[in-house]
Amino acid sequence: MRLHAILGALLGALTVLPAAAQDAYPTRAIRFIVPFGAGGPSDIVARIMAPRMAATLGQPVVVENRAGAGGVTGVDVAAKSAPDGYTFAIGSAGALAISPNLDRGTPYDPLKDLAPLTLAVLVPEPLVVPIASPYRTLQELVAGAKASPGKLNFGSTGSGSMPHLAAEQLRAAAGIDIVHISYSSGGQLATSILRDEVQLGFADLPVLLPQIRAGTMRALAVGTRERLSWLPDVPTMTEVGLPAVDASNWHGLIAPINMPAGPLAALRRAAIGALQDPDVRRLLDGQGAIPGGNSSEEFGAFLRSEIEKWGGVIRRNNIRAD
Repeated sequence: MRLHAILGALLGALTVLPAAAQDAYPTRAIRFIVPFGAGGPSDIVARIMAPRMAATLGQPVVVENRAGAGGVTGVDVAAKSAPDGYTFAIGSAGALAISPNLDRGTPYDPLKDLAPLTLAVLVPEPLVVPIASPYRTLQELVAGAKASPGKLNFGSTGSGSMPHLAAEQLRAAAGIDIVHISYSSGGQLATSILRDEVQLGFADLPVLLPQIRAGTMRALAVGTRERLSWLPDVPTMTEVGLPAVDASNWHGLIAPINMPAGPLAALRRAAIGALQDPDVRRLLDGQGAIPGGNSSEEFGAFLRSEIEKWGGVIRRNNIRAD
């Protein structure tokens, strides 16, 4: 009888240990994967958030840059990491919603292999023209493009990139014939617009804002639902009669699927808490980004809608990756 009691006590202790270990999470440093090089938008957002998350979690949150394949390489590392709460990542619209719709063989399914934590930031995509452009409004640009089909060029940061897909939305919504010119970076795209090598283009707000403020580019509209505090005089696409042009870049936090509920909730609370911190929001605003911080359910629904939206644009226009 006594032996049975001892065995029962031992089994009870073994049952309690995993829960206690989970309650103690985290007990060591946590890896925060950035799928791009140092100094890029994702990296800046991650390094702004990491110290605040570390303060909440009580352990270091170490940013690790794993660049490659337009953000796919780093997200794949996160997707294939042990789901133990010690690895999570920041993924871009390109890696999470656009690449899975292209023909590049994305090695993960963002809806099956990743757990959504929260939307980190929304990055607006203004439509700009050179300051010397004769077009002062989007309506004038559309009228000019219709008067001379195939004459105007638009630039992008590559086939299947957000600037490319945003312009494809514009082309379809406005019924215009404009020619795509692909560049390898936002900097090259901005330079080509300044030189009037391309007559219009979308790009991330942080890339274009210095030129807009310097008076070397003119913003005609923004692809967000509301006007932007950085560009209060620039109308939205809805205001100019093109609500189908709905284009913003974004970066969201994701973790490996099947992570235990405790660590997953702790990471989510730390991330949302960081995004609600006034200093973090001020720093992100200074980068031309709109802070997120929604629930995992809301971010998951947003991700599904973005995959569907950009997949439709890609299929309708038969877009292939560079």
